[in-house]
Amino acid sequence: MFKLLRFLKPYRGQIGGIVILVLMQSLANLYLPTLMADIVNIGVVRGDTTYILQVGGIMVAIALGGAACAVTASYLSSRVSTGFGRIVRGKLFAHVQSFSLREFNSIGTASMITRTTNDTTQVQMVVVISLSMMISAPLTAIGGIVMAAFQNATLTWVFAVVVPLVFIFFYTIMSRAIPLFQSMQLKIERLNLVLDEGLTGVRVIRAFDRFAHERARFDEANLDLTNTAITVNRIVAALMPMMMLTVNLSTVAIFAFGGILISKGDLQVGSLMAFLQYAMQILFSLLMLSAMSIMLPRAAASADRINEVLEMVPEVRDADHVTRSDTMKGHVEFRQVTFSYPGAEEPALCDITFEAGPGQTTAIIGGTGSGKSTLISLIPRFFDVDSGQVLVDGVDVREMPQEYLRAKIGFVPQKAVLFSGTVKENIRFGKSEATEEEVSHAAEVAQAVGFVKNMPDGFDSVIAQGGTNVSGGQKQRLAIARALVRKPEIYVFDDSFSALDFTTDAALRAALKQETRDATVIIVTQRVGTVLDADQIIVLDEGKIAGIGTHRELISTCDVYREIVSSQLSMEEIA
Repeated sequence: MFKLLRFLKPYRGQIGGIVILVLMQSLANLYLPTLMADIVNIGVVRGDTTYILQVGGIMVAIALGGAACAVTASYLSSRVSTGFGRIVRGKLFAHVQSFSLREFNSIGTASMITRTTNDTTQVQMVVVISLSMMISAPLTAIGGIVMAAFQNATLTWVFAVVVPLVFIFFYTIMSRAIPLFQSMQLKIERLNLVLDEGLTGVRVIRAFDRFAHERARFDEANLDLTNTAITVNRIVAALMPMMMLTVNLSTVAIFAFGGILISKGDLQVGSLMAFLQYAMQILFSLLMLSAMSIMLPRAAASADRINEVLEMVPEVRDADHVTRSDTMKGHVEFRQVTFSYPGAEEPALCDITFEAGPGQTTAIIGGTGSGKSTLISLIPRFFDVDSGQVLVDGVDVREMPQEYLRAKIGFVPQKAVLFSGTVKENIRFGKSEATEEEVSHAAEVAQAVGFVKNMPDGFDSVIAQGGTNVSGGQKQRLAIARALVRKPEIYVFDDSFSALDFTTDAALRAALKQETRDATVIIVTQRVGTVLDADQIIVLDEGKIAGIGTHRELISTCDVYREIVSSQLSMEEIA
């Protein structure tokens, strides 16, 4: 929890102002009962109306001043806590952007959303309460005891009994509640995961008629969270009745023993009234502290989860001394590259060596799980290799600045991802300053102009979140246009033509030839028809290169390639 407080540094001035305002409010509250005692003991007893009006006027002024301090402190506390939440969410988002795919996979999307929203909110709520209560409650409790002792030291024995009793109640309840608060965050995370899967996979759920199964999963996660929340709230709810019972018994004790002292002439009525006010202030400050402490365990658990992400060191980082290449452009080389996923028994890639240069199309083909997508993920440095080197323009990608490296690459992922916004905004995601002509040209090359113009608003038509209002082939063409508008030195297409019909596929590849003639093109595909005219074809089999060459060369030399071709083409087509 304390580690996150470093994000409050920009608000040090406002926090200082809050401290001063809360101190002034607390001092005002502590001084008012004494003035009230003076009015009763002196003004009322003597019948001095002038004294009553003078002291009463001072009390009104102090009360108004205390109220103004309280309102201002609350306003500033809200501003500080809101700003703190904004900074924490921003830090989380920015830090996660530096993660490799390995760190993303270890945390999970649902967990990351929960930590950025719910966990941050829990910590933010504690901050806003702490800025006022953490100062005023202890000061009021300690100051109240001192001021009450000035009124009558004999009655202060009541506090010696009540205060330990309050802490016993609090410790008993919180020792049971803290573990439940911590488990609640995990259950919220589980509920978010089930909900996310249910919403994003709604088409599959409908297609397989699995509504009952998904409803049961959601109900189970929801009920688990509900039961835990009910249990912890029942435990915590017992604290308030116990505290109020203690407050009421304290009031009865003060009146009873105070009345005895008044009858003996050892205590004045005004002093008893002031003592009772101080007792209420002390007990309610303890009540505020206990209420805040109820929130602390849950916020502490949330803070630990936030810190876990912020303290995670990205595997993929820029080198201390980075290198840029000015001598080559668009050249990609793999030198004896080996890569393994965490916990895997066998490497996903083993001893991969090849080169791809400008003006050349390199196709990568192989069976499912042969390592095709893994291989091209190493070029933009989504992962770091275990051994060997991946070089771009003659420089190891680990020695290049990530921003500089990825600016050279136009990457079209296997699963086309579109963002909520217009068609134009999605294409400009590849190049934010792209002109209207560049956007239109990229869409034309990607064979997307036809369906875009048929949309209600053309390039200004809105794409739904995840691109759910366009087909799979349309998503792929827009994703390709997004890479084309960038005009990179290296094009990487990860099975990006799989949802296209053969006619569109052929037209797109013909247009791409003209558009990418000076760039390096690397295509991952399952279709033999897509690789027939490639300058070189790399055949992968179980993470190893089974053959490199042109279509004609591999047909006669590579058994794996021959099997792939024969499974898709007839003997006449092969000949």
